[in-house]
Amino acid sequence: MPKTARPGPSADETTRRFVFALLDRFTLLSLAGALDALRLANRALGRNAYEWKLAGEDGAFATSSTGTRIALDTDFAELRHSDTLIVVGGERVQDATTPALLAWLRREARRGVRLGAFCTGTHALARAGLIDGRRATIHWENHDGFAEEFPDVELARSVFVLDGNRLTSAGGTASIDLMLALVARDHGPDIANAVADQQIYTQIRTDRDQQRLSVPTRIGVRHPKLAQVIREMEANIEEPVSPAELAKQVGLSTRQLERLFRRYLNRSPKRYYMELRLARARNLLMQTDMSVINVALACGFTSPSHFSKCYRAHYDTTPYRERGSQASAEKA
Repeated sequence: MPKTARPGPSADETTRRFVFALLDRFTLLSLAGALDALRLANRALGRNAYEWKLAGEDGAFATSSTGTRIALDTDFAELRHSDTLIVVGGERVQDATTPALLAWLRREARRGVRLGAFCTGTHALARAGLIDGRRATIHWENHDGFAEEFPDVELARSVFVLDGNRLTSAGGTASIDLMLALVARDHGPDIANAVADQQIYTQIRTDRDQQRLSVPTRIGVRHPKLAQVIREMEANIEEPVSPAELAKQVGLSTRQLERLFRRYLNRSPKRYYMELRLARARNLLMQTDMSVINVALACGFTSPSHFSKCYRAHYDTTPYRERGSQASAEKA
């Protein structure tokens, strides 16, 4: 009698492998949260449904932004078609995104490997041209510089984004949310909830949740009209809106808006708006290669001399020196 072929493992019984590419000065929290979620999923399922490897350019060690050195399992070797490759970024991602990394990412993308990123690792995917025309996210602090450098990427401010075979999370604990979403997709929400309980993770965020706290929580003031004005300010950095127009939008007079800011934030609307614009400018100076003039324009300053004067008054240094000090720090 002919032997009956043994059926292969079902989708629920396969082992999925993640390969985490650790960039120099990567964020340790993002990696640890993701690995622990996978470990606990295995525990909840009672088998090794997930396995993982740590990769880096030299295949020996990677150093996190805390200075902690992590032993690696492999270098930029060829992966299995079924693997998920996740780039774990952190500080100084421009320097950490090497030609060897870009070549590896492009090669694995051509082979159909699912690609993802934690924190600033999204920068590497974008530099490799692998998320053009797709939705993605990155840590909120890097959002402005990324948007200027990679306009073809549809950048979201959510904690994570799933776009086909591209997965990105904003860093920090957002990697846990992304892993829990993948676990729920593979094995159902009950297993994902069990993992969250083990991590004492009381609220699983979705891809619709925003990275940053709400404006009222962030500023410690729960005044709806004040929060609405601040949201408008944050959304209109390149082309600032006048205090009179902002007041009109929320049904206040200019004088009432002035009193509101003085009472709750101890500064005028004009001063608060200026601080937002200067903070955005500092992010662009620190995170991009944009010229100082273009940074000024992107933050609503039509005169470079006025921009420099305001920047110096607030940060006690000029934009040019800020850019120079950042370059010196990166060489150190």
